Amino acid sequence: MIKVSAKQLVAEANAEIETMSVEDAIALHGDENTVLVDIRDVRELKREGKVPGALHAPRGMLEFWVDPDSPYYREVFGSGKKFVFFCAGGLRSALATVQLQRMGLEPVAHIEGGFGAWRDAGGPVEKDEG
Repeated sequence: MIKVSAKQLVAEANAEIETMSVEDAIALHGDENTVLVDIRDVRELKREGKVPGALHAPRGMLEFWVDPDSPYYREVFGSGKKFVFFCAGGLRSALATVQLQRMGLEPVAHIEGGFGAWRDAGGPVEKDEG
């Protein structure tokens, strides 16, 4: 039997991190000091489309891509820019954001409602050709 539900983990994460409205996130699209980070699975990108210019960083690799001592480190995470994470609906990105914030990555936020809210609010979306 589990001791903490996924819903509780997400609620605890949201209490510790910045949750950005989709409108504020859309306003940051294309900002040179902000990196939008899509943590969805590649199958989701192919099925639903993607945010133009967003960095795709699969959820399962994030901690390794952020850690400079990891063989999987990605230099973009050492850029000092603001990182705004999103998934399909805002649950995985809350968990990812709190974990990376605990690791010391800053500034970080996630998009309330994720890609679904982005699409529904008229944010730019392109077909994933990759």
